[in-house]
Amino acid sequence: MSVIRTAVPADVPEILTMIHDLAIYEREPDAVKTTPEMLHESLFGENPRVYAHIAEDSDGVRGFALWFLNYSTWEGVHGIYLEDLYVRPEARGAGYGKALLRTLAGIAVERGYARVEWSVLNWNQPSINFYRSLGAAAQDEWSTFRLTGDALAGFGASAGAVAAGAVAAGAGQAKG
Repeated sequence: MSVIRTAVPADVPEILTMIHDLAIYEREPDAVKTTPEMLHESLFGENPRVYAHIAEDSDGVRGFALWFLNYSTWEGVHGIYLEDLYVRPEARGAGYGKALLRTLAGIAVERGYARVEWSVLNWNQPSINFYRSLGAAAQDEWSTFRLTGDALAGFGASAGAVAAGAVAAGAGQAKG
């Protein structure tokens, strides 16, 4: 019998193993920098902002979904952003991915969220076909942008000066 449940701290090693497995599948085997401590703090620290669900059966953990809240300014409510959905290769096709996504959809409906959304690599046709079979629609008119590494550091370094300038400019606008 399979079950979908909320992750617990003891799941961190399995989740991290599957994150590494997903990175290999996505052709980025050296990209994962997350440590067990980092993942534990993110999921179970004092103020968690990341959540995970586990798919398991009598053979153990079969997959996971890791997600966080986003917000739609047009809808005026939260949504769920699915960061990672992974089912171990030997368990694919048995309904674990669908059950994990159905769990997140259920949370969204129960809480009045507007959507569940995620990204998928353009070359990952099996996943694209799976998502479409659920009724999910690709957002083809949107492109994903990301600041990271040196670009983020360089652009973010000027934020302090910009903020200080805005405060100084505002100081000159005293009420009369």
